[in-house]
Amino acid sequence: MFSPQGPSLRELAVQSLSSVERGYDLLAPKFDHTPFRTPDAILDATTDALRPLGPFGRGLDVCCGTGAGMRTLEPLCEEQVAGVDFSTGMLARAREAHPGAEWIRADVRALPFSEAFDLAVTFGALGHLLPAERPALFAGVHRALRPGGLFAFPIGAPPPIASVGYWTLLGFDAAMRIRNAIWRPPFVMYYRTCPLQAMRDDLAAAGFTVATTPLKGLGRREDGTPRYRLLLARKP
Repeated sequence: MFSPQGPSLRELAVQSLSSVERGYDLLAPKFDHTPFRTPDAILDATTDALRPLGPFGRGLDVCCGTGAGMRTLEPLCEEQVAGVDFSTGMLARAREAHPGAEWIRADVRALPFSEAFDLAVTFGALGHLLPAERPALFAGVHRALRPGGLFAFPIGAPPPIASVGYWTLLGFDAAMRIRNAIWRPPFVMYYRTCPLQAMRDDLAAAGFTVATTPLKGLGRREDGTPRYRLLLARKP
């Protein structure tokens, strides 16, 4: 699937019938050859948008996977950068790719940090959390940041209802809900559970001051609105 170096259909099927943690342990060796890895264009656009707000001290990639977020953190942070994830397999790949970073295995719903970082980012991982679990994540990130620290992540505009993309994502989420209703352990991966306003509300409830900025390098939709925005949550 996806490329000669990517996982086979059988491997993806086994992953999807596992827990989230076990599934990513299995996928880790081939994850960077799938479209699930955040594209460099999004990482670079995020870096460009954050650069005028820095430089930063210590940086943290939340739900770091194989470490793609280091492409954003390393140019912006003057001190140690770190990643946190609960998949041992993904962390092993991240450690190989970025041996100078610190890698921590932990459940992001209970982050083990207190006022340790100046910048936190996350890429493409919030769909692995149910909406009821987001407050614990955002509270943990708030606790992990020093006063004045920033939590940032890109969020895409929802596809128009008449588009193929809209119905593809709707169908995928429906299939995942059916799968999780009849199969255990659940594999939480939804694309339509993170609308912008819900993100803003949950971040504000966690104590952040919230703003957004367009990721200009990723273009605009036909109606003139940005394809992606960067959500900026500042700890007072």
